[in-house]
Amino acid sequence: MPKGTKTRTSILNQALDLSSEVGLEGLTIGRLARQAGMSKSGLYAHFGSKEELQCQVLNAAADRFTKVVLTRAFSQPRGLPRIRTMFDGWLAWGEQEFPGGCPFIAAAAEFDDRPGVVRDVLTEHIGRMLEMMARAARFAVDEGHFHPALDPDQFAYEYWALLLAHQHYCRLLRNEDTEDRTRRAFESLVARAAHPTR
Repeated sequence: MPKGTKTRTSILNQALDLSSEVGLEGLTIGRLARQAGMSKSGLYAHFGSKEELQCQVLNAAADRFTKVVLTRAFSQPRGLPRIRTMFDGWLAWGEQEFPGGCPFIAAAAEFDDRPGVVRDVLTEHIGRMLEMMARAARFAVDEGHFHPALDPDQFAYEYWALLLAHQHYCRLLRNEDTEDRTRRAFESLVARAAHPTR
């Protein structure tokens, strides 16, 4: 890997960890330069603006999500085994991978009503995640794990809602039984997907 690429990757990893604690808006060129031990001009050589840095941090988060969560999930058989592995990976991603929790959920709270390129990049990544969840649910129907009448998009909606609730209960409310409640809610979602009349 060329030195410039290695330096940029290192900076993005530090920026990603920092943004999970202070938010994308709290991530400034000056603050990151101090943490990375670089000059502002050195950072500007890699990222021409704060907005570009924010977008690249979101892209780096998506790359890390693929490595940490999706690679393991896609090694499992299609259907429910893959959905379960993905769910386990996503909980670990929000609790263990970053000091401040899931960067996508944190960024969504900052940019949900703010049009612009950063919001566009964020919605693109979250949209892909929702489609991935819906596709996994469709595979579960194909494999006979879920009921044929299942609405995959509704499953994805409720799956995402669980992740949002988990982040808030864990990070904001500091609820000690968050993981137990989240897993119980997930099992209820899976049971209803298999038998929607329950």
